[in-house]
Amino acid sequence: MATEQYDGQVSLYVGTFTNDPDEGIYHFRMDLSTGALEAAGVTKQAYSPFFLAIGDHGQRLYATNSVDETDTGPEGTVSAFSIDAETGGLTFLNRQPSGGVFPCYVTLDRTGRHLLVGNYKSGSVAVLPIASDGRLRPASDVVQHEGSSVNQERQDGPHVHSAVLGSAGRYAFAADLGIDKVLIYRVDPEDGRLTPGEPASAGVVAGAGPRHLTFHPGGRYAYLLNELDSTVTLFDFDHDAGSLTEVQSISALPPGYSGENFAADVQVMPSGDFLYTTNRGHDSIAVFAIDQDTGRLTAVAYEPAGGAWPWNLAIDPTARFLLSANQDSNNVVVFRIDQETGRLTATGHEAHVPKPVCVEFVVRE
Repeated sequence: MATEQYDGQVSLYVGTFTNDPDEGIYHFRMDLSTGALEAAGVTKQAYSPFFLAIGDHGQRLYATNSVDETDTGPEGTVSAFSIDAETGGLTFLNRQPSGGVFPCYVTLDRTGRHLLVGNYKSGSVAVLPIASDGRLRPASDVVQHEGSSVNQERQDGPHVHSAVLGSAGRYAFAADLGIDKVLIYRVDPEDGRLTPGEPASAGVVAGAGPRHLTFHPGGRYAYLLNELDSTVTLFDFDHDAGSLTEVQSISALPPGYSGENFAADVQVMPSGDFLYTTNRGHDSIAVFAIDQDTGRLTAVAYEPAGGAWPWNLAIDPTARFLLSANQDSNNVVVFRIDQETGRLTATGHEAHVPKPVCVEFVVRE
């Protein structure tokens, strides 16, 4: 596949899972020819910035403050920052309640005027309007999930782990680990409200534990990574109905592995040729080839993650490199992607970050 060229600088921001006030969101500059990372600063007092989203064409950053409660009440919060166009530095704008306990995922709608938040512990999805200056407003809608499933330790109630938009932006999909469903919502871009789709959900096998959902660039397929049984579920996606129809389920682990594992993230190459998942326990990155006619996955390799407990993956804007945020080894590791096979080769470049769990890129001209 052809890779894009960028003349400007590329910044990357790393969210961390730590309540240490001396830690926060880490900023690096990346050399797109080698993959080398240069430290550019840290924004402290960010209150456990677990998951990040970039808005307003790289001018804003939003971070979940992944805690159970704050000084404002028994729920988490989401923070807004402006991004300096020259330095990439962050300036705090404001913070709003997340509409639930322990927010762990944020994404922007297609208009850039609303932020969707997934609250893990309370099992709720919230919509936070965004003002013209990037500041967050109080939630315009909060939807509470109900139910449970077979894993008594992890599925005692609803636990929303991600909330993403479909390729056309008309539907939102909330992967709920606690009830083994992906809840489907129509998105009102004017009022910032969610209403149940028809159908209102797509289920998976009991005990799978849906975690992260992503769409193929072609828009015809969706891939759901299930944390508890370490599988990837392929769905056919109907744009008009917003429905998901299961086509395939495939293990994210190599044959014969019987140790403990918790799958974490799923990413698809911009070309649509390859899919990657992280395995926490096996400490690997699974590589799959994607059949362009059917969307089906075929396992290619299980590459060492270069650290312990790999959480989030990120593909750089040129699609030459893949980065793995390894929480327990406190490092972000850079791999070069083989454009023909999808396999990964460690570049030797990495960055020390305390408990990294999320990586987001911003291109600065």
